[in-house]
This record gives sequence, C-alpha cells and structure tokens, in this order.
Amino acid sequence: MADQEQDRLLDHDYDGIREYDNPMPRWWLWIFYATIVFVPVYYLLPGSMGAGPGMVAEYEAEVAAYEASRPAAGDGGASGEALLALASDPTALANGKSLYDMNCAVCHRADGGGLIGPNLTDDAWLHGSAPTAIHATIANGVLEKGMPPWDRLLKPEQVNAVTAYVISLRGTNPPAPKAPEGVVETPAPPGS
Repeated sequence: MADQEQDRLLDHDYDGIREYDNPMPRWWLWIFYATIVFVPVYYLLPGSMGAGPGMVAEYEAEVAAYEASRPAAGDGGASGEALLALASDPTALANGKSLYDMNCAVCHRADGGGLIGPNLTDDAWLHGSAPTAIHATIANGVLEKGMPPWDRLLKPEQVNAVTAYVISLRGTNPPAPKAPEGVVETPAPPGS
C-alpha cells in the first residue's frame, strides 16, 4: 500500500508539501474532448443547431407583440359606447368596484365623495366627464396631482371596469362630499 502511494507522489516538493498525481477520470476527459469538437460544428455549419433569430430579433418580436396587445394611445382602448355599456353590466361594475376600493378609495373615498382627490359624484369635472375622458384620466393619470397612470399597473380590461364604476358613481350623492372642483358638465350622451 505504501508503494502505491509512493508511486502516485509527484517528484516536486514545495515547502515540504508533496502532492499526489490525481488524473481526471477518463469519462470526463472524453466529454471534454467531445465538446471541443462540437463547438466549431455548432458555429460554422449553416443550418445546424443554433441557427435562427438572435436574442435581439427575439426581443424585438416580443416587444412588437406586447405593443400590439396594448390599446392604442389615442383611443384609450375603449369607445364611449363600450364604456357606457360596461357601466350597466353588473359583473363589470363589481370588478370595477373591487379595483376602485383597492386603488382609488384612498384618495376619492369609498363612496366617491372625494378626499385628497376630487369628488366623482357631482357634475364638476377637472379633466372631462365624457366616458373616454374619464378613461384617459384613469389610464394616463394626473402626475402633477399625485395620481399615477393606472394603465401601467392594471390590465386594459381592469382600467375599463374602473372607468365604468366611476361613471356609475355620478349622481349618487354621498354624505359630506368634497366641494365641486373643475368645470360643471352635463352628463355626456352615449357614444362620446
């Protein structure tokens, strides 16, 4: 046994330390050699593995698909008729109310009467009372007043549901509402 260990000792000595010759296992060396041979084949042969769009092309395709799935900036993703129809849909109103309670009630109160944000139940509007104007205000936010752009945090159908709920709040007369702010507007006709 001592002879075998002596055979495995290398001839050099560093500060009184001697080391054994521990070669790599043969199976590991064959895998290493195979990867050396495989790499040029992988990169040099046209149509071999690895051919296809690069990372930049895949990224651009994913960005284009995402942009196509988002509503256009000009129309806000919903027409006035569609938003008014949602305002009479109980399911959409329930979804809108739950989203409103989670995100909007802090500033506008749970009943829409206004707190930090304006009263949403009267006829005075800071940014327009048309369904599309309400949608644009919710989607784009009012950063100078502290309202974030909700289209970056909510899905388009969620923004539509919140818009429908805000439309349904008009004329509900909550107790102790905030004083009217903005321009008094008559309710918008359907299609606006």
